[in-house]
Amino acid sequence: MNLSTTSDPAKILIVGPSWVGDMVMAQSLFMVLKQQNPALQIDVMAPLWSNALLERMPEVSEVIDMPLGHGQLQLKLRYQLGKSLRDKHYDQAILLPNSLKSALVPFWAKIPRRTGYVGEFRYGLLNDLHKLDKLKLTMTVQRFVALAAPVDINQLDIAHIPVPALSIQTEKVQSVLNEFGLADEKPVLALCPGAEYGPAKQWPARHYAALAQEKISQGWQIWIFGSQKDHNIAEQINQILQQQAINLCGKTQLAQAIDLMSLSQAVVSNDSGLMHMGAALGVPVVGIYGSSDPDFTPPLGDNCTTETLNLECSPCFKRSCPLGHTHCLENLEPKKVLQALESLSMVREP
Repeated sequence: MNLSTTSDPAKILIVGPSWVGDMVMAQSLFMVLKQQNPALQIDVMAPLWSNALLERMPEVSEVIDMPLGHGQLQLKLRYQLGKSLRDKHYDQAILLPNSLKSALVPFWAKIPRRTGYVGEFRYGLLNDLHKLDKLKLTMTVQRFVALAAPVDINQLDIAHIPVPALSIQTEKVQSVLNEFGLADEKPVLALCPGAEYGPAKQWPARHYAALAQEKISQGWQIWIFGSQKDHNIAEQINQILQQQAINLCGKTQLAQAIDLMSLSQAVVSNDSGLMHMGAALGVPVVGIYGSSDPDFTPPLGDNCTTETLNLECSPCFKRSCPLGHTHCLENLEPKKVLQALESLSMVREP
């Protein structure tokens, strides 16, 4: 992709997003920036949890901890952080969040070129404003990458956006495998049944279990990934499977989950950050969509596919089903997801 810019920055600060999936998709922007200028230094300001992802993105030079959580204003802290960044002499800041507060640190850091979408009342804080055309930029990853382009998004080669690709070190993977007493002699199906956003994105436990039972009968093993919040649904799945799966929910740090998921032959996941992570590891992914839109945030890569019923009421983008039945997920049969899984050409042998 060859995108011209109005200047040739040497150092860029990216203000990163607060969600795992968005952070994975942000790598496409980093890759485009490096294509434009291979010598460019890209630093990312992001929450501490994101280090596990960012250290696996070779395009990123340095990670700057954003100590403030989502929704916290704390003007004094933001001013102090911005002031502390002045001696880094960034040429440009690119803001991925659209919030007012995300624009404060780059402004107070006195970064000369501050790029982002108009967002919520950011005139003055940003001086390289882009207007978001939702009809042309229909996907989150496109909207991120467009910030590397001139304001005229017609110069953006949407069809050839690079796919996120996390780098893995074999010795670290083996160390984590040993730590959890796992073996990858049998093919691994990774299940990601959690949904941080809400239950309207969560395929039922019994459907996950039915899918897993079929793969177990074919000689596969099942590893269930997620946070501590996902432990209960993972246990529901495992109870149906008579404890034949490995429940890793709440037991792994994000870095460990990345390394273990890299060993899997396939991932079946709700629309979640772990889904995007699996795709960025080059693993075949089936993404399951209920209340969200597979055209907006699909897993990226040739080895990925999505399943949705396209009901009249979806996507509703609600955390909980406003109709009280969640038919968009309840009626999505395991057989349909299994067919999608087995259609993926890269279901790898161990």
